[in-house]
Amino acid sequence: MPRTPNTRLALLLEAAGWSPARLAAEIRKVAAEQGLTLTIHPTTARRWLDGTHPRPPVSGLLLECLSRRLGRRITAYDAGLTRAPAVVVDPAWEADPMRKLTQLAQAETDPHRRALLSAGVFTATALALPDHAENRKPSGLLASPRGVGRRAGHHDITQLRAMTTVFAAADQHGGRHIRSALAAYLAHEATPLLHRPADTDVHGGLLSVTAQLALLLGSMYADSGHHATARQYHQIAARLAADADDRTTLAIALRTMATHAHDLGHHTPAVLRLAEQADRYAHRAPPAVRAYTRIHLAVLNAHHDRHAAVAALTGAETLYARTPAEPGPFSSYPAGALHYQRAQALATLGDHAAALTALTTSLRLRTPTEHLPAALTRARLAETHLRLGHLEPALTHWNVFVDTYPTLQSTRADTCLTGAVQCLRPHERSAEVAELLRRIGEFTGTLR
Repeated sequence: MPRTPNTRLALLLEAAGWSPARLAAEIRKVAAEQGLTLTIHPTTARRWLDGTHPRPPVSGLLLECLSRRLGRRITAYDAGLTRAPAVVVDPAWEADPMRKLTQLAQAETDPHRRALLSAGVFTATALALPDHAENRKPSGLLASPRGVGRRAGHHDITQLRAMTTVFAAADQHGGRHIRSALAAYLAHEATPLLHRPADTDVHGGLLSVTAQLALLLGSMYADSGHHATARQYHQIAARLAADADDRTTLAIALRTMATHAHDLGHHTPAVLRLAEQADRYAHRAPPAVRAYTRIHLAVLNAHHDRHAAVAALTGAETLYARTPAEPGPFSSYPAGALHYQRAQALATLGDHAAALTALTTSLRLRTPTEHLPAALTRARLAETHLRLGHLEPALTHWNVFVDTYPTLQSTRADTCLTGAVQCLRPHERSAEVAELLRRIGEFTGTLR
């Protein structure tokens, strides 16, 4: 049947200065950022102009590409589309964070709605904390709930904190296998506490710890490759922390958002600004949190300003030297993680020999419980050794990584495994390399 030409999309492409071929190329590029391999031809984009509608996730990727190019949010209506991914929650910062948290967590436990969580697209254009949120003075906690029923108390905060430690420990093997359990806990245990009558200080404490649980779950989604849902959880955590006037947790949330964007390949001034916001909110936080935000500020500055990156590195190391040994996923910062981030900054600055030293220190300082971080550090060590021409130590680290891989439930680990193949192909005439590629091949055909 004849279709109606999509004039809205045509006008947007004209404003962007893009041809259908350029749109197809940009969609493939954004898809690759999110771990998706899509075949989109210019003829496909021309059919969209003729009135055919792309299906998810391509529709969401199309909207993200145009939003980035035009510097404003492009909706499905703006682009003349009707098959954009369904929205599980309102993405606006102003939307009720407790309602959003309930909707997202319940979607994970509902088989019919769970598919929607993987249909979204990570939107770099929606990363920044709104100016009015950053500039506002602390306005106090959200109003404590009123009504009948059991009052929430300090013992509820203690219970939530204990479960935060439990889920953080379980995440050390990767987030895929544990995220449904944490979503169920948030939906059925944590979020209902926020609606119970409580004293102001108790309600604020519940908001803060729930924000930390949401941060953990967001990172588990990111580690599972569901980046749009991860961003939603990170934003919810930031909003809950802001409403509780908990600037320390807000700083951690903003840093987590900046890290997630950086890991997806976004090194733009907007992401740098997010890292700067995190560092400002951490101004009065404990030294561990200040070192945590400052070191990532160095990582992002390395893409923009060498002097600022070196200054941030020095500042993070100074702060870390003053950090007491304090347990807890949101009160401590592992030394191995600090040196891993140092290596990221140094590699971006072009000093790969110093990055190798930092990664070696990072691996040495990893604790026995840091299973996934240690494995990822080994993979990065192997890549860096090979870049410097050291094939033998690279093979040693990659063999250990492959030994560990079956115990991990992580998209990042999957990416490291496929990355190893790309790095090793030029050396496959070596018997040791050929054997390692054979071992990797046992997994790469059925990546989870």
